Amino acid sequence: MTQIEFSSLVEREANPLKNYALQLTRNAEDANDLVQETMLKAFTYHTKFMEGTNLKGWLYTIMKNSFINNYRRILKRKTFLDSTDNLYFLDAPSHVSGNDGERKFLKRDLELAIDALPPDLKKTFSMNNKGFKYHEIAEILQIPIGTVKTRIFVARRILRKRLKAYGESFGLSED
Repeated sequence: MTQIEFSSLVEREANPLKNYALQLTRNAEDANDLVQETMLKAFTYHTKFMEGTNLKGWLYTIMKNSFINNYRRILKRKTFLDSTDNLYFLDAPSHVSGNDGERKFLKRDLELAIDALPPDLKKTFSMNNKGFKYHEIAEILQIPIGTVKTRIFVARRILRKRLKAYGESFGLSED
């Protein structure tokens, strides 16, 4: 099947996909984003589709998995950067900082510390922080999964060191 033929078949499923996306998201804007993400993944991985199988089912599976992954990313953003004992949070909750001024400084310093990371560490760390799984990062950046894990570990260690003063001022320690 040529890419043009595949594209034509996928485009025929756009309206049913949008209806399904609306059922999942219950929001027109989010549904449109989900349809676009599904279409992008379908075109990106069209070679993995086996001709003669259920295209609609394949697309619905892509959409459902994308929705679940996006949901997990949203949940992860509302939690710690990782499951280890870090001294910092991305969205510092009010119990960490006593007032808005301190929170603003913490957030600014955290952003500056992340921006100061070497580019390869920053990219990998940021993708992980946005909810991408190790294997997704490895696939996107075309690097081994071990490299992904190492870069994230090193980035966290650097950030922990740079933000140690915040941990001490809030009574947190690694001991």
